[in-house]
Amino acid sequence: MLRTLSIRDFAIVDSLELEFHPGFTVLTGETGAGKSILIDALALTLGGRGDAAVVRAGRERADISAEFDIQPLPELLRWLRAAELEGDPGLVLLRRVIDKNGRSRAFVNGRPATQSQLREAGEWLVDIHGQHAHQSLLKPDAQRALLDAHAGLAPLAAEVAAAYRQWQKLAQARAEHETHAAERDAECEQLQWQARELEQLALQPDEWDAVQAEHTRLAHAAGLIEGVQAALDTLSEADAACLPLLSGTLARLEALLGYDARLREAADLIRSGAAQVQEAVYALRHYADRVELDPQRLAAVEARMEAIHGSARKFRLAPQELPQHLRQLQARLGELEIASNLEALVGQEQQARASYYDLAAKLSAGRKKAAVKLGKEVTQTMQQLAMAGGKFEVALNPYPPEGSVHGAELVEFLVAANPGVEARALAKVASGGELSRISLAIQVITSKAALVPTLIFDEVDAGIGGGVAEIVGRQLKTLGRERQVLCVTHLPQVAAQADRQWSVSKFGIEGRVKTMVSVLDQKARIEEVARMLGGTEITATTRKHAAEMLSLR
Repeated sequence: MLRTLSIRDFAIVDSLELEFHPGFTVLTGETGAGKSILIDALALTLGGRGDAAVVRAGRERADISAEFDIQPLPELLRWLRAAELEGDPGLVLLRRVIDKNGRSRAFVNGRPATQSQLREAGEWLVDIHGQHAHQSLLKPDAQRALLDAHAGLAPLAAEVAAAYRQWQKLAQARAEHETHAAERDAECEQLQWQARELEQLALQPDEWDAVQAEHTRLAHAAGLIEGVQAALDTLSEADAACLPLLSGTLARLEALLGYDARLREAADLIRSGAAQVQEAVYALRHYADRVELDPQRLAAVEARMEAIHGSARKFRLAPQELPQHLRQLQARLGELEIASNLEALVGQEQQARASYYDLAAKLSAGRKKAAVKLGKEVTQTMQQLAMAGGKFEVALNPYPPEGSVHGAELVEFLVAANPGVEARALAKVASGGELSRISLAIQVITSKAALVPTLIFDEVDAGIGGGVAEIVGRQLKTLGRERQVLCVTHLPQVAAQADRQWSVSKFGIEGRVKTMVSVLDQKARIEEVARMLGGTEITATTRKHAAEMLSLR
């Protein structure tokens, strides 16, 4: 939903800050006051075209910003996240600046963006009916999505899209198999001999470190035995060994404690040291019992190391990287084995193709029923909107047999605004007023399947009046219960149905023309509707009529 619109130095607008609300709002005022200019300004923030002519005379640049509530639009939130254009939670701010030299800049949530990014974001936010810019209903994708959503077929359409992508993925895999069979076979042969060599080597993940440690120990066994025995001699086994000396010293100090207790700390430290030396002696004897010279085991370990080094040199890897390399080879061989099974690939492709066609057939059947129903409902509504004899159709044009990600048919909205006229694509309707009213009829019928939260009608009352205008107003009011609806109108019958009414006026000050927008209370609305009814002279009768019209809304 559109929350605010800020306009600076745009056309005849000096400065405007507008705050919007849900429901149905009309913009009224004298011809030329600038009602449509406000819509044009908003269109710029949605990626519309603009040049230096839009800049207010004598000013440096036009600056327009529009803020929207996007909490109900998860797809737009995901798009902003992917484009790194996120802003405040649940909001998006679109801004457009055009300077007097025609240079244009775009911003999304304060970050520089492209005009196409503004346009893409705008397609989720606003439909402007009356001019062909920013009308999603003119686009085949939007027409298809609206038909599917209105008929409750969107989940099935998503299944069809997923099935089509899976089919195409398998078809591509099968085609690549046929194209690259020789290359794949050669790669497979090379990887197989590499994997066989590493499988025969059977190097375990932590084995290299263990082998290195064992080789170091075996290669220095004699030195280890000699060193351990020397340590034992020094600590406990020689004539002047450390441990007997410590024990004798401790005994003499303990005998002296009765004369001076202050020697206890030194005695305790010696006792602790002696205990630690004794533990070291136990550990050294335990080690000496297990270490031995083993030339045969040393030769076996050196042979193992040479085999590992040989494979590492061959594959140009560090020895400890060989187990991981084997796993990679085995994984790639598994992929090649799957890819080389043409028969399996063909079977999977055929199964995916059959699944797609089955789902697409169900979707087509649902679309055919929905197309007839929607065509009748919109046609009936058109009869009430000054298009008697007009007809609306939903054409389902078959795709080639291979189908598409969107199903087996192209959805296209066709319309004949007058009897005896051939139905043509909605985008080719010449009259802006007719296009607006047809769009209004479609939007009212499909309002529960809303795809765009804000609708703007700029020419919906062109060429109509009286009872038809009142019906148009009621339809807009009905639509406003589901969506945010803004309408530029000259007709009191339309204005009287609105939830809110803004008056757009222009005035001269210091030789310059400015536009002003006033939010009308009930009393001011009576005056404005009376003006719309009676022109420049407002009488008590027109005021009474205006009050009656407003009371009946």
